Amino acid sequence: MPTNSEFLELPNSPPESIWFRVWLRLKQNRAALISMSLIVIVIISALIGPVLSSYSGEDIDYESIAVAPSIVNGHLFGTDSLGRDLFVRTMEGSRISLLIGLVATLVSLVIGIHYGAIAGYYGGRVDEIMMRIVDILYSMPFMFFVILLMVFFGRNIFLIFIAIGAINWLDIARIVRGQTLSLKQQGYVEAAKIYGASHWQVIKRHIIPNLIGIVIVYITLTIPQVILVESFLSFLGLGIQEPMTSLGALVSEGAEEMESSSWMLIFPALFLSLILFCFNFIGDGLRDAIDPKQVN
Repeated sequence: MPTNSEFLELPNSPPESIWFRVWLRLKQNRAALISMSLIVIVIISALIGPVLSSYSGEDIDYESIAVAPSIVNGHLFGTDSLGRDLFVRTMEGSRISLLIGLVATLVSLVIGIHYGAIAGYYGGRVDEIMMRIVDILYSMPFMFFVILLMVFFGRNIFLIFIAIGAINWLDIARIVRGQTLSLKQQGYVEAAKIYGASHWQVIKRHIIPNLIGIVIVYITLTIPQVILVESFLSFLGLGIQEPMTSLGALVSEGAEEMESSSWMLIFPALFLSLILFCFNFIGDGLRDAIDPKQVN
């Protein structure tokens, strides 16, 4: 039988939370941690890089057209075919691409989470009708739909936010619907109904908050997908309009000058690839860390 002194030596720490254990598992994933550090560096560079530079992304220098990268003249990434500093343009393009990825993902989250939660919670005929609508929308060529929007309404950045976000909500709606079918059987949901909570209160206070793990993983995996869609549109000339730019637009411009001025393609493509790879590694790491089979 343990003595008093042995009792005093026992640790008296509070139980670990689920999210603390998720963080411990995530720290073991070196690829995810390195990717998180690189994303932070890219975001900071995109925010303060143009401010610290002595050049502007819109200034045209006719004496420095298509100049190769050099520390001497201050053009770290060189200049483009109009004499604009490519470092500043790349940082501004990174900022716009990340903003589009974040905002469009949030748009898809708002639509998809509420749609999927309502379908899964009510079930029955409501669920069947709502999911058949999702199936019909899945069969539509949404990329063609987005291209038509760009053609008819112009290359407006806010339209790009809405259009790209509106084509990404179908996946999260299905995922949320499946999770809601399981969550609505939990005891705390039944208790809330017994105490008189309305259906909307149950969905808002008990269903949606318990989907936070899925939402976090979805965000990290969808942002690179949205950035890639925007880059494809910009590559076709249907994305961001001058004087604004994005990484996709810069890659499109650099591809035209690839043979004579390869740096115009290399630096934007490098940042675009870095952002895409980092978010995918972070998403994979979070998915493994939040896996309910591994996190108790």
